[in-house]
Amino acid sequence: MNAYDYDLFVIGAGSGGVRAARISAGYGARVAIAEEYRVGGTCVIRGCVPKKLLVYGAHFAEDLEDARHFGWAVEGKRFDWATLRDNVLSEVDRLNKAYISTLESQKVTILHGRAVLEDAHTMRIGDRTVTADKVLIATGAHPGIPDCEGAEHGITSNEVFHLETLPKRVAIAGGGYIANEFAGIFNAFGVKVTLLLRGDRLLREYDQQLAERLQAISTAKGIDFRFNAPFRKVEKQADGSLLIHAGKDDPIEVDLLVYAIGRPPNSAGLGLEAIGVDLAENGAIKVDADSRTNIGNIYAVGDVTDRVQLTPVAIREGHAFADTVFGGKPWRVDHGCIPSAVFSHPPIAAVGLTEAQARNTYGSVRVYASDFRPMKNVLANRSERSLYKLVVDEASGRILGAHIIGPEAAEIMQPLAIAVKAGLTKAQLDETVAIHPTMAEELVLMR
Repeated sequence: MNAYDYDLFVIGAGSGGVRAARISAGYGARVAIAEEYRVGGTCVIRGCVPKKLLVYGAHFAEDLEDARHFGWAVEGKRFDWATLRDNVLSEVDRLNKAYISTLESQKVTILHGRAVLEDAHTMRIGDRTVTADKVLIATGAHPGIPDCEGAEHGITSNEVFHLETLPKRVAIAGGGYIANEFAGIFNAFGVKVTLLLRGDRLLREYDQQLAERLQAISTAKGIDFRFNAPFRKVEKQADGSLLIHAGKDDPIEVDLLVYAIGRPPNSAGLGLEAIGVDLAENGAIKVDADSRTNIGNIYAVGDVTDRVQLTPVAIREGHAFADTVFGGKPWRVDHGCIPSAVFSHPPIAAVGLTEAQARNTYGSVRVYASDFRPMKNVLANRSERSLYKLVVDEASGRILGAHIIGPEAAEIMQPLAIAVKAGLTKAQLDETVAIHPTMAEELVLMR
């Protein structure tokens, strides 16, 4: 007779939780998963997927403008926000149903509601109590809100996907990838965009040259930047507009304020403190290399651990957990050399060390760069330039980092990330024949 209702209980049906539940059930474990909102999590429901669809929609603004240089007559160009919004939300609905179907096909029990731990093996979901041998917390993170007077007048990225109409003027608080992505989206849709940053530069985790290039291109497209501008107060005026007091500059008047200032972990209200789970100061659940907390049967994966807040990382962590705990095939996620992208306009992609990080760690490095105007931009009479950088260890020739800003940066970076992860050298890239004419050929032509 089984001592518990389930072998595994997963709290949170996002990317990491769903992967862990599905793989564990495939090994024969009795699995239940609880979700208080919609199955699919941030990425599928209100993050990467719907945002990337908005990015695709935004790119048509420039594509339609450039088309005339390629012989296409595009008359009566007009954008309808409601059409794009509703089509994106329909795709989210489809994916939500697909995730549910995947779990059900693996015989995972889905419990709709908020799960709270009563002890290390007991969860309460509404008026129902269940027990499990192992517990996995995969509750993700949520958009942060500034602590200032009138902060309630702004919205977060969660609500952007449901706007009834587009504003004429928007202020976006933040300088990270989410802020820059939505800045590009709104700008392409004809909205006047201002980015408000607490510090003195954007995209701090990316190579500074690429961040400066994005700022210059964004400025040329009409996006304004205000640096060293922490929030002081937000006032809602009689006509519904907002007056934002930030930094020492004059207040800025906008129709919409969007917060993109970071994503604190979703660890509150789960009963973790009561049962003694160790938490970091920011609420992140502390785990070891096997995603285990200080309580032996309780694990955590994904953004709630605040190791690396990226969907593919959460998925790998969930998979490693399932293989290790239920599959008898233990392995650990390597959190080093993880590729990432910013779907700005133009996009940025990177893997490995920035130039500054490499110099601090290795001392002597070589930097190879290609600064060029893509062929499509030349014919379209668009001055926007791409920048590719390779950071190479001078002693060994090994590629320590790769950084790209330009069209299709993420698509080009994915295979290059394999080369960096595998420890290939600059000489091996040089030995590779280029595919001509492409933008990607620049990676094997840098001398």
